[in-house]
Amino acid sequence: MTKTFCILMSSLFFYGCQAVQDQPANILFIFIDDMGYSDLGSYCNAEVHTPNIDQLASEGIRFHQFYVNSPICSPSRVAVTTGQYPSRWGITSFIHTRQANADRGMKNHLALQAPSLPRELQKAGYYTAHIGKWHMGGGRDDGNAPLITEYGFDESVTQFEGLGERYLATYETLPQLKDSTRILEKWSAALGRGPIHWEKRENFTKQFVDHAIRSIERAKSVHKPFYINLWPDDIHTPLEPPKELRGDLSTRARFLGVMHEMDRQMGRLFEYIKNDPSLAQNTLIIFTSDNGPDKEVNKAGHLRGYKTNLYEGGIRVPFIAWWPGKIPKEMEGTLNKRTVMAGIDLPVTFRAVAGIHPGEEGDLDGENMLPAISGVTTPHRAGALSWLRPPDRPGYHGENDPDLAIRMGDFKLLMDVDGSNVQLYNVVEDEAESNDLAASNPAKVEELKQKLMDWYLDYPHQVDRSLYRGLE
Repeated sequence: MTKTFCILMSSLFFYGCQAVQDQPANILFIFIDDMGYSDLGSYCNAEVHTPNIDQLASEGIRFHQFYVNSPICSPSRVAVTTGQYPSRWGITSFIHTRQANADRGMKNHLALQAPSLPRELQKAGYYTAHIGKWHMGGGRDDGNAPLITEYGFDESVTQFEGLGERYLATYETLPQLKDSTRILEKWSAALGRGPIHWEKRENFTKQFVDHAIRSIERAKSVHKPFYINLWPDDIHTPLEPPKELRGDLSTRARFLGVMHEMDRQMGRLFEYIKNDPSLAQNTLIIFTSDNGPDKEVNKAGHLRGYKTNLYEGGIRVPFIAWWPGKIPKEMEGTLNKRTVMAGIDLPVTFRAVAGIHPGEEGDLDGENMLPAISGVTTPHRAGALSWLRPPDRPGYHGENDPDLAIRMGDFKLLMDVDGSNVQLYNVVEDEAESNDLAASNPAKVEELKQKLMDWYLDYPHQVDRSLYRGLE
């Protein structure tokens, strides 16, 4: 009897493990808001307190050259949703009021006909959820944008930058907070189109993590793999951590407090996944940021630039891939310094993770980086990456930030659309972009200028070119 029982239990254990291996991988995509390249302990910042995220990095792979496709929130989010440059869809800066969008030549929301990663994964049998900041339409004075679920999500919960169920903030009385922040919450409440929960701003990330855990449980209950966007609005201003983490109320103290609390909440989610055998060996976690740091809050370490500009500090951000079922043991805790990866690659890569490929809508701009995030190889990028600055952000305090940039191989060229303001850097040897090579390497300048102008002029943009310098 005992022998038969043991054989039966062994068989059940084997087939249970086999079922986990046969099911497509779960995907948890964590997209932090305004977190710069050096804002994590695992990216050499000894001042921040991020032990849970650092532990995730020690068990996974960090990437040294991951780029978002815009240095500002809305277009960056469009890129990781569609797999296409956001200028295709007329979203080149943050989505604001309808009038402000029109003034900047922008659409009010991401078109429903755009490629949608969650829609493809939903069709492939995934349970899909969006939790946290959206900012691709439905806020300020625009209540006519599609609901988040219309893009292919089984459920959603957001904040004032989207429609559907959402949390709106009540703030403690801090002198640093502006009245305009409270106005945005009131505008969102007036739009309707979904249940509204009023909550202290300091509790938002906890609420979003709680929702993520419940979404995972729902996916398990219907025996589906899950794709979950967990997009908190930390560490975007206004910075309001719990009272015990506010320090002297300075911007720096509150930034450190928000990082501490965000890490604490992420740690709860990571432990939940690690402690469930059905999840631990079959879940991919991607942890990264939507753009570089706010200049008024932090710096991107040794990198030049900030959020809104095209220098490395505005577009290069930390990126961690955790996938115990796939990443080889010898690759855990390593840093991939070779592979150049970007936001537009993620929808292509996540499709490959799920075992599907682009269909008729698959005119995607990204590359499949599954070999890189699974630690199989450290591939070189096949093509170039190009960027367009937000039209409303010509530079801080009168500075002339370049309109365009291109990265190909080790070189990066920046310039204005009229061909002026040309700068060339070898960003492998000179990550700080301190040694302009334009004068000494005219052949490389001409090569990259031509490729960049071809992209700007011939690529299918929905861009008002009159908003940029020198071209009408």
